[in-house]
Amino acid sequence: MTAETVTTVYRVSGMTCGHCEGAVTEEISGIEGVSSVKAVASTGEVTVVSAAPLDEEAVRAAVDEAGYELVGRA
Repeated sequence: MTAETVTTVYRVSGMTCGHCEGAVTEEISGIEGVSSVKAVASTGEVTVVSAAPLDEEAVRAAVDEAGYELVGRA
């Protein structure tokens, strides 16, 4: 049995630096099932790899908790 993963790219507004990337990455990493997060401030994109499709509201709440705004999927 192979473990399948889902990769989703989200657009986040307000990230301007490495600290921003870290804050967003830390919050989204806390969502159950997430295996990796790569936030890029210069593009405003956050790539999330998870065991199953994530509830967008959970992602929105995590991004909000970090102090940024989830614009939607890229």
